Amino acid sequence: MKIAFQLSKARYGARRRLRNITLALALCLPAAAQAETTIVALGDSLTAGYGLPEGDGLVPQMQAWLTAQGSDITLINAGVSGDTSAGGLSRLDWSLTPETDALIVTLGGNDLLRGIQPSETRSNIDSIVKQATERGLKVLIVPMEAPGNFGPDYKADFDALYPAIATTHGAAITQPFFRLLAPDATDPGQIAAFMQPDGLHPNKDGVAEIVARLGPAVLDLAKPTP
Repeated sequence: MKIAFQLSKARYGARRRLRNITLALALCLPAAAQAETTIVALGDSLTAGYGLPEGDGLVPQMQAWLTAQGSDITLINAGVSGDTSAGGLSRLDWSLTPETDALIVTLGGNDLLRGIQPSETRSNIDSIVKQATERGLKVLIVPMEAPGNFGPDYKADFDALYPAIATTHGAAITQPFFRLLAPDATDPGQIAAFMQPDGLHPNKDGVAEIVARLGPAVLDLAKPTP
């Protein structure tokens, strides 16, 4: 009986140790094994980081900001300098890998530079957002804003296309890209210190300003849909 009791006690001790190990693993695994959220940033030179050293562009600075917030988001740079909305649409399929959870769309700047009609830009960006949402991806639109030199009708049509697309497909939307740089600016001279010499692309400090205002919206993309 004494031997049997000792064996039973040994088995109980082993089971208890195994239970404790299992519990410890269960407590540790969620943080270690939690799947990362992968977000693709689809855009042009503003996304790609044109004119800036590696690490100073929008995606690397945003990644550093997200990491500093304790986020497990991985941001993929799908920015191609010179791309129009049509170019972004043409490469959407292979940009959205099976691991992609969400999409940021920052396109339209080169459409403006080429004077492309707002109806064409709207059709392209609408197709991008539609395809992404049909895949079950959350989408964040970062609009561009037309200058006044194309005339009031062009500006009105162009500026309106982004909120219309967001409403149609239930996408999130931010302020226009350069308003994220300096929301209260009313004159280009007020943002000159944040721009590269070409006057078209933000410098390192300008990108940092944009990241600080855009970052919370990117964090929201990683939140579960209610």
